[in-house]
Amino acid sequence: MAAVDVEDESLLASIFKDRFSPDCNAYLSELSSLRLEQLVREPERLQEDRALILQQTRDLAFRNYQTFIRTANCTELIYRDFSRVEGSVNRLIGKLPGLGERCRGFMKEAEEIGTSRRMNSLTLNRHTEILEILEIPQLMDTCVRNGYYEEALELAAYVKRLERKHSTLPVIQGIVREVRQSTSLMLNQLLQQLRSNSQLPVCLRVIGYLRRMDVFTEAELRVKFLQARGSWLSSILAAVPSDDPYFHITKTMEACRVHLFDVITQYRAIFSDDEDPLPGGQVNEAAIFHGWVVKMVSEFLQTLERDLQRGVGGRLDSLLGQCMYFGLSFSRVGADFRGQLAPMFQRSAAETLRCAVSEALERFQEDMNVYTLISMPSVLGGSIPPQQGPQPGTLQPPLSLLDFTPLACFLNNILSAFNDLRLCCPVGLAEEVSVCLQDAMADVTRQVLLFHRAEESAFSAREKDLFLSFCCSYAEDLLPFINRCLQILFPPNQIALILGVPVSQLHRFGSLGNIDIAAILTPLSFLLPQIEIAPEEIQLPELSSDIDISPELSGLTLETQRQEVETKRQEVETHQQQEEMKQQEVETHQREVETHQQEVETKQQEVELSEETGKSHSEDQDEDFSLE
Repeated sequence: MAAVDVEDESLLASIFKDRFSPDCNAYLSELSSLRLEQLVREPERLQEDRALILQQTRDLAFRNYQTFIRTANCTELIYRDFSRVEGSVNRLIGKLPGLGERCRGFMKEAEEIGTSRRMNSLTLNRHTEILEILEIPQLMDTCVRNGYYEEALELAAYVKRLERKHSTLPVIQGIVREVRQSTSLMLNQLLQQLRSNSQLPVCLRVIGYLRRMDVFTEAELRVKFLQARGSWLSSILAAVPSDDPYFHITKTMEACRVHLFDVITQYRAIFSDDEDPLPGGQVNEAAIFHGWVVKMVSEFLQTLERDLQRGVGGRLDSLLGQCMYFGLSFSRVGADFRGQLAPMFQRSAAETLRCAVSEALERFQEDMNVYTLISMPSVLGGSIPPQQGPQPGTLQPPLSLLDFTPLACFLNNILSAFNDLRLCCPVGLAEEVSVCLQDAMADVTRQVLLFHRAEESAFSAREKDLFLSFCCSYAEDLLPFINRCLQILFPPNQIALILGVPVSQLHRFGSLGNIDIAAILTPLSFLLPQIEIAPEEIQLPELSSDIDISPELSGLTLETQRQEVETKRQEVETHQQQEEMKQQEVETHQREVETHQQEVETKQQEVELSEETGKSHSEDQDEDFSLE
């Protein structure tokens, strides 16, 4: 069949009119070009396309049902909005008459503005005087930023008088606000000067300005001064390197001693705590200063506590001497804190000893794990004749311990700990040190028992004899020698003198400067021969406090001899530091004398300045300013 021609197309268009679409025309053209078989199958194909399109429509509706719901909701909202718009338009139409009334009111306001313009024209005639007043905030800001505080205070006083006379004028209120901002800036600058390294004349001048500003009470002014100077001192202390605890605490102590005394001198020169309090006053102004000093001392003690916990090595005695000297110098201001130093150094010394004893126990355990009795006795101790009993006043380590390496190394480590403790050994540590060593020796006994249980089945007759000698040397040589060392560190006569009891009654107080050998050896009793311990081994012999045998304790090993040389060198350095501190004290006293002289001169200048200021104020009060 031929394609639909133009006439047929126009005919269809005239029949269907608006319903005839180009798609219909295209389909008719396609339909007219089909063969008979295709025309027969066309209804089926159309049915299938219809079913497919229907299925796709269902799928589309199923997948986008939320969109349809939102579309419906949106349509409803739009309908409501249009309803509101319609209501608003109706209300606008109703308010148009009111708009006309307001327009007429606007015309009246315009007339008033014209009147104001005429007033401004009148004001122009006083332009010069008004301009000077309006430039006061700018002039005030310039004076403050350039440090002309005297002129700034005069301007502030003049503005206060203006405020009292014309407080209702908006322009005066604006000037007052701007001047107050400049005054606040000046206040911050003055306080910032107190937070810097300012000498006494600067501090006197700054406090004088603050008093004239009249923003703080006397008590508040003292607090602000101490806070600012404390902030400056804290910044100096924060700049001290903290890598080495000893260096950090010594430099901190030096900075506190020098600068803190300067701050105290400045405070006492500026403020007087000798005056009687005002009637009805509730603030104890003297307590403000003492509270601040206590706070600074507490911060120093906290720093000292932290550095002691970090460890200062073998220089604990040097640090204690410097701290005691520092505390003694502070007694002049009523802040002697030496009584609080003893517990801190005592804890530090005890902690150092505990760490050293713990390391000695670990090394002893390692030595016992690899120890064998095959190579014993050594050539060092095998040819040494038996020692006689310990003689009073001597402190020689038992040479028989050289036959047993673990015991010798353990004793050497304990003696190293004793040498470190000897530099700073308060009597108050007697019980704590004794308990620490009691526990340590009990651990040593357990290690010996573990070694015996592990190796007993493989012992030969020779090894059994050697192990028995090992235990006897431990019981008869090492333990009594440690007791004698404890007696050197904590003389019984000193402990008895402190407790107020005879030396023979010290055993009633438990472990004070000795260890309980019988309790330590109880687990080893089945291995030791039945030896009756001499009374002098149980009751420690008394040593005279006049005999100094600490050098004998320090010469026990080559390592401790080297430590003694280092200690002597540190003592020399400490002596030099003390000499430098004394020299600095002399310089500080000289500075205090100079400061006192400067204070007298400054007081005189303040008196002269106050007289001049009183004259200028009286002249200013005579002026009368009026603004129309």
